[in-house]
Amino acid sequence: MSLNAFLLVITSVCLSGLGQVAFKLGVSRLSFDAGASAIQKTMGFAASPFILAGLAAYGVGTLFWLFALRQLDLSLAYPFVAISFIVVFAIGVVGLGEPWNNTRALGLAIITLGLIVMARA
Repeated sequence: MSLNAFLLVITSVCLSGLGQVAFKLGVSRLSFDAGASAIQKTMGFAASPFILAGLAAYGVGTLFWLFALRQLDLSLAYPFVAISFIVVFAIGVVGLGEPWNNTRALGLAIITLGLIVMARA
């Protein structure tokens, strides 16, 4: 995998991970009346700056992904989507104060090991 292709994949995956974090921040800041309809809730989501930022991050990340797919086999590129698990976990723990435990750390280590093996294939 060339450095350029790797950077495209990493950028795409990181933007997707940041999009997830923005979604979480957006929905965490919204509150609805008990009787709010699905339309009212949808409009609340659509007006959230964080949710809109998350959608933008996904959109830009998708453009990077398309450029990466021009250079890589899908079977090589797609496993790197798992990097988003690492990105989201790190931001969740460091930025959002979510819990860290040994089981999650082991899972991330296994994902990382799998990515290293895939990258060397």
